[in-house]
Amino acid sequence: MLQTVVIVVHLLGALSVIALVLLQQGKGADAGASFGSGASATVFGGQGSSTFLSRVTAILATVFFLTSLGLGYFAKEKAEALTNIGLPDPAVMEVQKKESAASDVPVLEEQKPAANDGADVPQAPEQK
Repeated sequence: MLQTVVIVVHLLGALSVIALVLLQQGKGADAGASFGSGASATVFGGQGSSTFLSRVTAILATVFFLTSLGLGYFAKEKAEALTNIGLPDPAVMEVQKKESAASDVPVLEEQKPAANDGADVPQAPEQK
């Protein structure tokens, strides 16, 4: 439930940051305002909307950053829960899948590698 709320806040924050960045004027637009191009007639006063939009963008960017950390925490907890109930690590499963797919292909006798007793192959560390 909490993870769903964090995902919704994350998506709304991301879309809001995109919209606010697109609404803001570039640095070149301030040069025309200094010569009296009607900047005092703006809704946000003579200074314009730059500080208001900049502050809201900074707040939403902080919310986006925090929700990203929260989603990373949820992903870590979910991965640990899967390994605690006896399921193997997904990365190990992927390696095993690739190895089994490679062994399904028939190999001619002259293409087979030389027999190896496995002495020079490093062993993977055991999981605790």
